[in-house]
Amino acid sequence: MRRLALLLASNLGLGYAPVAPGTVGTLAGLPAFWLLAALPPAGYLLAWAGLAALAVWAAAVAGRHFGKVDDGRIVIDELVGYLATVALLPWSWSTALLGFCWFRLFDIVKPPPVNWIDRRCKNGFGVVFDDVAAGIYGALALRATLWLIGRLS
Repeated sequence: MRRLALLLASNLGLGYAPVAPGTVGTLAGLPAFWLLAALPPAGYLLAWAGLAALAVWAAAVAGRHFGKVDDGRIVIDELVGYLATVALLPWSWSTALLGFCWFRLFDIVKPPPVNWIDRRCKNGFGVVFDDVAAGIYGALALRATLWLIGRLS
């Protein structure tokens, strides 16, 4: 089970990228968004919740294995956070890429309460939940951007 947790925690190995593993790990969100966007809203949310629960488990196991709760190789949390950013939106390359940029910005900058969660919750739940919070910020920014683009065109 530990091998499976490590594979999942690294987004099938993307977390082992030598440079910017969080950004590389978030790339797994692009095909995941494409697949999940075809689902009805309840299906998307159910799949997302299942992935989030799996991510908490995988991050906890991987954190113990690596000896660091939020080791850089653990990037399944980026996938969950990115999918929160683009949740319930129709698939398009522009939405996917704008969502990617907004999510990465908020995940890196960690505005409150994201930074508080990141500092205080030192377990699998905290590893995933700070990215979910960044994903919510990303979702708000993405929807505002899409609204502005629609208003300006």
